[in-house]
Amino acid sequence: MDSLLNQWLWRQSYWLPPGVTWEDMKNTDEVQYPQPRDLLLCIPFTLIFTVVRFLFERFVALPLSRQLSIVEKYKRKASHNPILEAYYIKQRKQPSEAEVNSLSAQCHMKSRQVEMWFKCRRNQDRPSVSKKFCEASWKFIFHFISFFIGLALLYDKPWFWDQREFWTDYPHQPLIQSLYWYYMLELGFYCSLLLTVAFDVKRKDLKEQIIHHFATIFLITFSYCANYIRAGTLVMLLHDTADHILELTKMFIYTKWKRVCDTLFIIFAAVFIVTRLVLLPTRIIYSTYYYSMERFQPFFGYYFFNSLLMVLQILHVFWAYLILRMAYRFIFVGTVENDVRSDIEESEESEKEDPRPEQNGANHCTSKNNCIASKAKKNGIDHLVYGHSKTS
Repeated sequence: MDSLLNQWLWRQSYWLPPGVTWEDMKNTDEVQYPQPRDLLLCIPFTLIFTVVRFLFERFVALPLSRQLSIVEKYKRKASHNPILEAYYIKQRKQPSEAEVNSLSAQCHMKSRQVEMWFKCRRNQDRPSVSKKFCEASWKFIFHFISFFIGLALLYDKPWFWDQREFWTDYPHQPLIQSLYWYYMLELGFYCSLLLTVAFDVKRKDLKEQIIHHFATIFLITFSYCANYIRAGTLVMLLHDTADHILELTKMFIYTKWKRVCDTLFIIFAAVFIVTRLVLLPTRIIYSTYYYSMERFQPFFGYYFFNSLLMVLQILHVFWAYLILRMAYRFIFVGTVENDVRSDIEESEESEKEDPRPEQNGANHCTSKNNCIASKAKKNGIDHLVYGHSKTS
């Protein structure tokens, strides 16, 4: 197994530039270099972050949400229907018109009743505002602390100001212990996000977020093993710069503090654009792509590292597009609430009735809540859709 790993996974031509071997990177009494086995410490870090997050959300964030008077929307529960429930879980949550007709025949219900059951069931699965607030609070606390830790560690480093210093004496750059713990902090956090992704709030850009987490984990892991620590630490700092503002903005969205939310969103948008679309490509990616070749010839690690950075940059462009759309609405509409945002949760689906006229010739409903209630009472389906739950 060891020989197989050394031949394929830890092959020095993958991780190190030409002319450098693992023997050159061995620790001595005077100098310590990054070792791949050091990353095993991220496993207990991941578990610790998961436990701390649970305790924080349960005993800090949740009571805080109550103090801020975060009001939960009343959710009606869908009536018990084994056929529709099985279809909802195993097939689709939004059946097509043909599927609705088929299900209505199986359940001896009207098509409208089936549609309303699925709407109610989807709404029932949406996370509560308190859960969203708790999740945003946890991420805000981490990114806020991590940002200032990274800033304190890197402010006096030469590569913080001049990115050519990434490659001075590379790869023989001794490991600084404080930067090692900074790496473990970031790696453990992103691994914990992947560990809990199934229980987190499902957002519109879930796939992009998972790709981002994997790219970040690979980037942190590879940059440590290949001793790209100087570039890696600066990448992590730039990401934390905007992330903690984003999470704080989301917290104020849930508390309905519109003016504070709008102000924070403008600050976040400006910081995001500057750090992700200006500084990252012009300072870091430019250095890893061009300046590095002044020190060594391109090798596998060079292409792999820059490919991961480009994946992140593509995601940044995608999110920047959505942010600019929101900024456009803010300028011409005057608010950023209820808009499309990349890492804000999916808004509830419209509960408006189908524009097709009913068989009895009833007028269309214009109010969302009144529409559901009036149509339900008119068609006699209060019990079928909502069971015995009381109306708010």
